[in-house]
Amino acid sequence: MSVRRWLQNHPHFLENLYQLTEKLFVRLDPLWSRLGYDRTERWLKPVEDAAKKVMFDCRVCGQCILHSTGMTCPMTCPKNLRNGPCGGVRADGNCEVIPDMKCVWVEAYERSQQMPVYGDEIMLIQPPMDWRLEDSSAWVNMLTGADKETPVGWAEAEAQPQ
Repeated sequence: MSVRRWLQNHPHFLENLYQLTEKLFVRLDPLWSRLGYDRTERWLKPVEDAAKKVMFDCRVCGQCILHSTGMTCPMTCPKNLRNGPCGGVRADGNCEVIPDMKCVWVEAYERSQQMPVYGDEIMLIQPPMDWRLEDSSAWVNMLTGADKETPVGWAEAEAQPQ
């Protein structure tokens, strides 16, 4: 069994690791803010990318929601669905695009059931991807709030009558 598969099959362990990492990063935020987030990202991003690639087959979207998706990266879905599953999940739980692959969202749901802290977040509707954040540090984006900003045009579109 690969390291990735073992880790993914232990979402509660990953949930605990996520909580520790988040607490550490929030505590370090005043220092990183003083150093500058651009400088912080230059050294943090390669470490973040390597760790997430090994554990989650990370696609470096810049808006990581692993803790809300059963520690399963939704960007590994062939359709890049942030909210899933699509209507094409096969009866055996496999993907309609890649029939020999289990649906990412089926795995996410199953894994979320093993997560006592964030497991219920699988039911939350995630906002659309902000592709401007692609290839940037999700941790820096979380600390700066960039991952929660509504892109220009989205707010206007939501406000218009339909």
